Order: sequence, then structure tokens, then C-alpha cells
Amino acid sequence: MSLLNRYIFKEHIYPFATALIVLLFVLLTNFLLRSLDKFLGKGLELLLIIEYVFLNLAWILALAVPMAVLVSTLMAFGRLSSDNEIVALKSLSVSYIKLLIPSLLFGISITIFMMYFNNQILPEMNHKARILSSDISRKRPDLNFEIGYFMQGIPNYTFLIGDKDKNEFKDITIFNNNKKIKRTILASKGKIATLNDGVILFLSDGSIHEYMENKNEEYRVIHFKKYNVVIPIDNLKLNRKNSGIRGDREMTYHMMKQKIISYNKKINDTQIRIQNRLINEAKKYNIKSIIDSSYKITDFIVNKAIEEINETMNNTRNDEKPAIFSDRLQKRMKNLKKGIDNDFSLINSYKNSINKYLVELHKKFSIPFASIIFVLIGAPLGMMARKSGFAVSMGLSIGFFIIYWIFLISGEEFADRGLLAPAISMWLPNIVMGAFGILLCYFHSQEKSFYNINIFKRKS
Repeated sequence: MSLLNRYIFKEHIYPFATALIVLLFVLLTNFLLRSLDKFLGKGLELLLIIEYVFLNLAWILALAVPMAVLVSTLMAFGRLSSDNEIVALKSLSVSYIKLLIPSLLFGISITIFMMYFNNQILPEMNHKARILSSDISRKRPDLNFEIGYFMQGIPNYTFLIGDKDKNEFKDITIFNNNKKIKRTILASKGKIATLNDGVILFLSDGSIHEYMENKNEEYRVIHFKKYNVVIPIDNLKLNRKNSGIRGDREMTYHMMKQKIISYNKKINDTQIRIQNRLINEAKKYNIKSIIDSSYKITDFIVNKAIEEINETMNNTRNDEKPAIFSDRLQKRMKNLKKGIDNDFSLINSYKNSINKYLVELHKKFSIPFASIIFVLIGAPLGMMARKSGFAVSMGLSIGFFIIYWIFLISGEEFADRGLLAPAISMWLPNIVMGAFGILLCYFHSQEKSFYNINIFKRKS
């Protein structure tokens, strides 16, 4: 790599690192605010929360990196342009393409790494994050008693604590919400400890009040000096589980390819089943056009075949029971059509699943490739913006990324509905914005004014 290429390449590193840290902080803060309810009242250990955040950092990183590339390109070329280094280089016959090559090398290196990251690291971290999130959701709240408030975190029990002195509670009232026996426990003091599958109450100086509806409305009071109560609770402690089931965002490229192959095999098997149904029905009446047919099975072909079978069967004489024969014929054709329609529904379901996996498969490569596209956009914009600074560079980056993301989400929606091929839907944002970037580069290399960006310059 030449001295000039190394110089421009290094200009990207510091802005890229700064932008990446800022973007990760912003996106992670937004994620934590939305996920705060998962942690509240769960009594989770700090290390567990850190693990949950770390695992979710993977998909945040996949989004933040292309944005950081755009910011770094804008700032690098903005700095070079504001210090008139671009003008000096052009006076030495350094072409626009030569200035762009180190930035493209930077974008390509980021793209290659992120393609590997999205295919190997991200699926595994997404899988672990989903399992951990499910484990946290199943966990019951820990025993955090508040003085003077009714606490209903334990099933079938309601607690009211009057006061607390270090680890000892005072003026304890416990209501048992059992339908058959209404029991209220009063204790002047006590301690509460957790077990692996429940809690144990160590109560002192109190009484038990019971009211039994099924025994002549009997009411009794039992006084005690010491009374221990064990209350079983499921999932008081966090149980970590493992799962071999993976969603589409938790699979590598090869995993998804195997899924697509299996769905294509199911589609082929279902089409063969439909064809065999028609042929078996046609053989009974020797309908050669259906038996010898090599057409691809479609809804139109099926309806045409059933009409032909129906017509042939109607022409078959049955002088003994014509009415019964006609009813049986209609019922038979109806069942045949219903069974084939169900098979076609299965085929559509398989195709939708294939589209879903193809969307995620192409997304693994299209989003990292956006780093190269953003270099094509950022370089000319940086030269035009000049002394725009970090704030304006970040604002432009967010604006372009929002446009990119709108294209991506819309394309994904069209692909899931089968209105657009998954490959086109996932690569369309890169195609559109890449064309815009090339156009910007062309106008700037020809020193033609594409649009006025003097708004970023401070008036002296």
C-alpha cells in the first residue's frame, strides 16, 4: 500500500471508532430502556444482566457498523477537504479514483469482517440471547417486600409487612387465598428465607385464624410462639435451559440452505402426491390425457383434470341407480378437490417459509455490503461539506441510514408476501443508494455541481 493510501486509510480509523462507540451507546441505551421491564423485580445477578446485554450487543453492532463507516468517510474527506489537502493532491495529478481507493479498501475490509460476523457469530449470539430472554421471562419475582404495601408476588398468598429492622420483619399479616379454607396468619415478628423451590417463613408470637366454609362455617384461632411455614414456588430461581430449535435469525448460511433444500423436497413430494391422486382417479376411467400428462401441476391443470374426470364419469351409464351415482360422483369430486386444495395450501406455506429463509440469507450479506455503498456516498459528500464536523456527519449518516432501512424493511415485507423475489428485495437498497453514490462520485470527479451544500459552511 502506498504512502498516500495508508494516510487516507488511517484518516478513517479514529472517526470510525468514535462513531461506532457513540452509535453503540445510543442504540444500546434505547434497547435497555425498552427491555427494562424484563429485569425489574426479578432479583437477577449483575453478571446475568451483563451477559444479556452482551448477547444483544451482536445485532446492535451489525446495524451500527455501516453507519459508522459512513460517518468516518464523511469526516475523513471533510477534514482533508477543509485543510485543502484534496486541492493539493489534485494539483499533483492525483485523480479522484486514486483518492477513493483507500476508502473503498477500508469499506471492503469492514464488509468482509461483517459478513463473517453475521454468518458465524451473530446467529449463535441471537440464539443464546433468545434462550436467556425466555429463561428470564419465566422467572418469578424475587422476594422484595415493601413496608406498608400488599405484596402478591407469591401465588395464593398476600403479605402485609408493618415494619422492618435489618433482616427481621415486624407486624406480619399473611392472607392465604385458598377457596376452601380462609386462613390469616398474624405474627409480631419473623424472618423470611428462600429455598431452591420456595420460601420458608420463621414466625414468632402470633396466631392463625381459620374459617372453613365446608364445615358448618367453623371458625377457629390457634396461638403460637414459634411457627414455620414452607411455601413452594415454581421458578423462584432462574433455570437455564438449552434448546436445539433455532429461528431464521439464529441460523448460519449452511443451516438455512439445508432448511431451504428440505422445504423444496417437501414441495416436490406434495406435487407428486397431487399428480398421483389425479392419475389414480383417471385410471379408473382410462382417461389418457391425464394419465400421460407431463404438465407441471398447477391450480388450472387440476381444475381442468377434475372437469374431465367429472365429464367422463357422467357419461358412464348407470341405469340401476342414476340418482345415487350422481350424488356419489359429486361427493367424490368434492373430496378430491378439497384434498388437492389442502396440498396446494401446504405448498404455499412451504414457499413462504423458503422466502423467509432466503430473506435472512441475503440480509447476512447485503447489510455488510452497505459499508462499501456508504463509502461511495460519504466521500463526495465529505468533500462538499468540508468543515461540517462530527455532529453534521452523524446527522447525514442517520438520515441516509433511515432511507436505507426504509428500503430494507419494505423489501422484506414484499418478499414475505411473495410480491418480490428475496434477492431483489434485500439488495434493492444497495442498488438504489449505490447508483446514487456513483452519480455523486461522477459529478464530483467531473467537478460539476450536483447540489449546493454550502449550508454546512459557517459564515465568516
